[in-house]
Amino acid sequence: MTGLVGGIAVLLWVQLSHTPWRELGFVRPRSWVVTVAAGVTLGVALKFVMKAIVMPLLGADPVNHVYHYVAGNPPALAAMALTVIFGAGFGEETVFRGFLFERLGKLLGSGPAAKICIVLVTSALFATLHFFDQGRAGVEQAVFTGLVFGGVFAVTKQIWMPMIAHAAFDLTALAMIYWNVEPNVAHFVFK
Repeated sequence: MTGLVGGIAVLLWVQLSHTPWRELGFVRPRSWVVTVAAGVTLGVALKFVMKAIVMPLLGADPVNHVYHYVAGNPPALAAMALTVIFGAGFGEETVFRGFLFERLGKLLGSGPAAKICIVLVTSALFATLHFFDQGRAGVEQAVFTGLVFGGVFAVTKQIWMPMIAHAAFDLTALAMIYWNVEPNVAHFVFK
């Protein structure tokens, strides 16, 4: 729940600092339908690519043992679903894409080189956060997801798609764990 606490802290900072919401990417998309559909598609596809191609190439265990207690466990699934939607999707994206992009943008500027630097720095910080509960594999996965979500945010300047993609990514991971199909997906490309 640290993601949720961080997200709430950022929202409080926005109010106290009188920072416009749009500076953190909280702007209305042209189409909510397109934004939600693209975010869900990106998140689900990214999870499958990570699980079936990237993580096996990095030598990751096909089973996420940290969260394997969710396998076949409906109460744990429900609790984790809420955690990933609000803690990861909302909280982590608000902190790592919204707040840090805004703060680092003030420091480094808004040119292409600055944006690349900001994506790299926020991805590294995001990945580091995942070491404490997920170890090396969590860091490796978070580097890639941080680069993707950060890249989307850098291009669109809107936080909704990364939020939705992050939640969809984590919910797809939970579904794989819950139905105990992680090894099947992990060995889909590389037997």
